[in-house]
Amino acid sequence: MDKLFIKSEKLSPEICLSVDERKFYIKGISAPDNVRVFYNPVIEWIGTFKKNVNDYMDIFTVETPFIFEIDLSYFNSSSSKFLFDILTEIRKLKELGLPVVINWYYEDGDVDMKEAAKDLAALVCMQINAIEKAPEKEDEVEDFFKKYKS
Repeated sequence: MDKLFIKSEKLSPEICLSVDERKFYIKGISAPDNVRVFYNPVIEWIGTFKKNVNDYMDIFTVETPFIFEIDLSYFNSSSSKFLFDILTEIRKLKELGLPVVINWYYEDGDVDMKEAAKDLAALVCMQINAIEKAPEKEDEVEDFFKKYKS
């Protein structure tokens, strides 16, 4: 199946859906101008994957499940509707027998993002692992800004 990769921009996240690489993620900031146009290829990709899910049952097992990762520092209300739609489609994969894990990453102390994961889990009736990211070390942050300024 073809890989879907959308490069991040100022107000839109990076998205990668790749069976060959076993990478399925959305990360960054999600507030694109036209949310429907932005997320429609993701919904379509998952729909195509769902139609062919039996082809992947040997690849994604209980030991090596389909892991979908969401790592957003911010998302607007329009994006939340599409996150719901995406997670609903992923739940359908699980209902078809595909072992699925959803990991939702949030910054240290960001209770709003942690609550968003819980809320979406309740809405889609599926477990979402809310994972707090370790705080970045001061050295790493300083190194980043040194490289960025150069």
